[in-house]
Amino acid sequence: MLKFSLPKIAWPTAVAAASAVSAALALSGATTSAHAASSDACEGGGFSLVNKTTGAVVAAGEVDAAIGAARFGTGAFAVRGRYIAFDVRLRDFAVLNYAFTGAANEEDITGGRRTPVFASKVPNHRGLSLSSAVSVELEDEELVIMRTGTGLSMKVQAKDCAQGGIFQMEPERGDGTRTRIKHTLATSSRPGMTPFYFDNPRFRARVGQFLGSGCTSTSGPAGQFCVQVSTRTNIANDFSPEFVARDSAQVAERVPQADCNTARPVTPSVQHCGGVSVWDVASGGRMGFVTGEDAVEVANPPTDCVEDCQAQNQVRGRLAVLGFPFPVPAGSRLVPRVSALPLPPLTR
Repeated sequence: MLKFSLPKIAWPTAVAAASAVSAALALSGATTSAHAASSDACEGGGFSLVNKTTGAVVAAGEVDAAIGAARFGTGAFAVRGRYIAFDVRLRDFAVLNYAFTGAANEEDITGGRRTPVFASKVPNHRGLSLSSAVSVELEDEELVIMRTGTGLSMKVQAKDCAQGGIFQMEPERGDGTRTRIKHTLATSSRPGMTPFYFDNPRFRARVGQFLGSGCTSTSGPAGQFCVQVSTRTNIANDFSPEFVARDSAQVAERVPQADCNTARPVTPSVQHCGGVSVWDVASGGRMGFVTGEDAVEVANPPTDCVEDCQAQNQVRGRLAVLGFPFPVPAGSRLVPRVSALPLPPLTR
């Protein structure tokens, strides 16, 4: 089973790390968050898989089985957790209607309100489709589902937690070429609840500096816990000052959208729209999604991995956390919401 894991630090090491990071962050002026992701964020979490047509629960509790696709109904089935809810389309494993439920938790980032995030995360399989039974692994707050077809497999991993590294999608093709995945943010009729992409000004203000517990100054030295700041695109809304997220890619490249930039233009252009992101993902790579502190920490990019990739939380307290301003300044928001230009062809 492909497991989510949380690296552990022995207590004396943790104390030393906390002291070191406090000194380093004081030197650099970095900020920290009161809502660091931990196992507490997953308390009581656990998913059920539901046939949306009949309402029947197909899988819940501890499960490790291949389940016939017919039991899930037609179209899409529901994934329902205490903290997270979304739908999965059977034919391609597109993820639809991804939202936080707003369930109570000390590490809640929603303000106690159901919070829509993605309308869809859609892979383009270029004529291929999924046709097998659905492999289902459920244990505690963790979910792994997988389905295959001729020349194609798709895996979705998720954690039912109030925040953290909680989702990833992994395509794999028999021909070894990339898969284009399009993320479209949700819209909401409730004031302040429509999410948007933005260029985080706290990262932009520190581009080029080195931050983290391993730094002796803002000049470095570079290492696992001393990381050079680059620009950061995050997701937020206008309701909760704690809600923040970002796309997290492994062996994937974002497709630039030339007519999109910050509302107050920056140079070079961000080339990212306010409601859509598009990614070309290597066969066996992954597109993830992280929230809360994980979304605004200064971390090295994930290492390349195209087999048995793990979704991991970072070691707590060793990396600088820059946060984000709330409300997000108008000039930092990415516009327009959707590009008017055609996408460039897939690079294989």
